[in-house]
Parts: sequence; structure tokens; C-alpha cells
Amino acid sequence: MAIVVIIIIIVLVAVGVHSCQVSATNSALQDYTNSVSSLNQQSVANGKQLFTALGQASQASSGTEVQHQINQVLTDEQNVYKKAQEASVPDQVKPGNADFLQALKMRVDGIGGIAHQIQPALSSTATEAEVNEIAAETAKFYASDVLYKDYALPQIYGALHAAGTRFSPINGDQFVPSVQWVLPSFLASVLHVNVPGATSAKPAPGLHGHSLTSVSVAGTTLQTGATNTIPSSPIPSFTLSFANGGTNNEHNVKCKVTVNGTNPAVTGTATVPETFAGKSATCTVKLNAAPPAGTQTVVATVEPVPGEKNKDNNTITYTVTFQ
Repeated sequence: MAIVVIIIIIVLVAVGVHSCQVSATNSALQDYTNSVSSLNQQSVANGKQLFTALGQASQASSGTEVQHQINQVLTDEQNVYKKAQEASVPDQVKPGNADFLQALKMRVDGIGGIAHQIQPALSSTATEAEVNEIAAETAKFYASDVLYKDYALPQIYGALHAAGTRFSPINGDQFVPSVQWVLPSFLASVLHVNVPGATSAKPAPGLHGHSLTSVSVAGTTLQTGATNTIPSSPIPSFTLSFANGGTNNEHNVKCKVTVNGTNPAVTGTATVPETFAGKSATCTVKLNAAPPAGTQTVVATVEPVPGEKNKDNNTITYTVTFQ
């Protein structure tokens, strides 16, 4: 009888130890998947900042501000990569984690390459080669998305299923917003670089374009046919509400607000990375300086996109008294 009791105790202890081990394994895997999901989300947010900076660049600018923005994105992405390197990785997911780390490394390298090339590409002597070099860097982002979504994630999910771990879906967002960013012609158009061999790509078939519906400042919608009163300090920001009335998604849609008759010019621009066919969108434009006191004409515009034919509804003009 005593022997039976001892055997039962040993079995119960073994079952308890195994349950603890399984629980610890599942907990480690859950912590890891949460980490991967969070890190990719942070990386994609860095990508949005990068492409917004590129969308706001132009050959007419010095490139200094764009350079600063890209350098900051590079620092942020390096921090994401460092966190991924320092994360605790269970044995079951190490093959998938290796691909995840490589995807992040490709993003860091691509941002670093763009940071190195952006000022030459925005110079007045820019060549086709410099635009192509930036395109080669953006191709790394596209490759990183393929590596992450088609290789890293399936391996990680396979390990989780094999372990019987219950888990939340891992963030699967991609870094590059559109495959167009790997095309030299598209980059030349975005950066307003005119170089041989980098002609703009033809618009996709179908309708293209936006209509500006309203403009507001600090939550107050401006009115046409009346005088609107706005404080000139702090420097005002204008929120443009507009609709994509076409059958195509549009990329790098530029918004602009100008206070007419000012010298130096008081103006501001912003870029929306993507708008969706049949959907509304907004952009917030901050002026580059405080407008002079008095009554001025303010012009708000959603700039035409390639293939847009009706441009009559892209602009609204307001009479504004700045105080």
C-alpha cells in the first residue's frame, strides 16, 4: 500500500512539474509574440514618418529639414532593431525570429541609405543615378515586408500551433505603403526631380482626383462669402477635409494653404501618404510663419494628382481677418 501511495505521489509531482513547464513555455511564447507585434507596429510607424518626409520633400528645397527628419527616423528604427536583438527568444521560434531580425536590419539599412542619398537627390544637379540609388534602398523595405509576412510570421505561427499556445494575432502591417515607392519614376515624381530616364509613370485606368469640401481652424469651420476671424498667434494650423471621388487610391496627396499678398510668403504644406477611392480624408497644414494682422485672402488647395481632369473643386478661397 505504501508503495502505491509513493508511486501516486511521484506521478502527481511529475504531472505538476510538466504542467508548470508547459505553462512557463506558453507564457514565454506569448510574451515573445507580444514583443514581435509591438516592435513591428513601432517599425511601421517609423516607416510612415519616413514616407511622409519624402512626400514633403522637393528639389526646390535645401533638403536640410528632410535630412533631419530621416536621421530621426533612422535613430528610432535602430532602437526598434536593438530591442528585437535584446528580446528573450524561446527555442521554438528562433528560426522565425532570425528572419524577423533580418527584416528589421534591412529597414535600418534602407533608411540609412536614404539618409545618405537624399540631399544629392534633392540638389539642382541631381542625376538619374541618385534617384535610382534611393529606389534601391526602398526596394529593401519591400523585401523586408516579404521576409516578415511570408517567412518570419508563418514560422512563428507554426511554432505556436505546435506548442498548443493560445495567442493573439501578431501585427502584420507592412513597412512600405505602396510598391510604387520602389519605382525610380515614382520617386522622381514625388521628389520633383527632373532627370533623364525618370519620367512619371502613367496613371492607372479609371477616375482620379479629389474635391476639397471644407477647411477648419481649431475646430471652427471657415465660411465662404463671409469674413472669418482667426488669431495669428500661435501660428494657425488649417485642417482640410476632402474626398477621393475617383476609382483609384491615390498616394502622396499634397495639401497647401497660402496667405496671399505676404512677403516673405506665409504658406504651409502637408502630405497624406494615401487616400482611398470613394473615401474622405483630412490633412492638417501649419503655416510657416504667423500671418500679418489684418484682413487677408487665404487659399486652401488639394493639389491635383496624376490623371485628374476636373480640378475646379480642388481649391477654396476664404477672407480671413488675423488678429
